[in-house]
Amino acid sequence: MMQAICDSAPDADQPLLCPLQAALANRPNVESYDQFSRVALSLFRFIGAAYATGASDCWEAAYRFADEAPGIADSPLLVARAAALVRVLRSGRPCELCFMPPSCRRLSKDETELMQLLAVARRKQPGELASIVCQFVGSGKEDAATRAVNALACC
Repeated sequence: MMQAICDSAPDADQPLLCPLQAALANRPNVESYDQFSRVALSLFRFIGAAYATGASDCWEAAYRFADEAPGIADSPLLVARAAALVRVLRSGRPCELCFMPPSCRRLSKDETELMQLLAVARRKQPGELASIVCQFVGSGKEDAATRAVNALACC
């Protein structure tokens, strides 16, 4: 029995990672996205914090962040569209969305899926978008989620 365990040991050249480190190493980070996606992610996080805490300061932070982001022509509309998408997703899922704090470099599983949803919408692939939306929200909310993510992607 001991021989079987020893035979399955990783190479000496490979560092051993604890399960948490291994999971974090495979997660995308903020730097892997373009400027628009990073702005959208920050807005999702501020909006998520507003829903989680009920603090109006989070909404103000979202608007201020969008106002200061380079290349954003209509920041109030961008915040409204990001909020609309979060609202639709919150109502169409059996559990709450998990958002990391705005300053965090890593993404939660929900944020990673949300960024994938936004990327597909920006590529204008309707068939691919429909299948991803179906995986992300419950039945009955697919049309609203698709409209919301397409509106955000067009900002």
